[in-house]
Amino acid sequence: QVQLVESGGGLVQAGGSLRLSCAASGSVVRINDMAWYRQAPGKQRALVGVITSGGRTHYVDSVKGRFTISRDVAKSALYLQMSSLKPEDTAVYYCNFFPYGSNSWGQGTQVTVSS
Repeated sequence: QVQLVESGGGLVQAGGSLRLSCAASGSVVRINDMAWYRQAPGKQRALVGVITSGGRTHYVDSVKGRFTISRDVAKSALYLQMSSLKPEDTAVYYCNFFPYGSNSWGQGTQVTVSS
């Protein structure tokens, strides 16, 4: 199991920005496709975006142009830069492998966007 620790969430007004971080044990960020997921209240966990082992990024339509995934291979860290935040972005955000298999989920980080 790979340990994943998310941080950086908080309360922000609509239109604001936040940068989330994910610290991963080992060198998984360098050699695996990784992703950010989110779980909104009352909804299932859903994919936000992916960064491949080659560094390419892909996003779901609802966050395209607003969210950016990056990584620091040396630190084995994953980042999610979120801008132009909307109330519907309110969720607990997680990082994990893509596609998701059986690795444990971290505690996530809560993002709350007020209108």
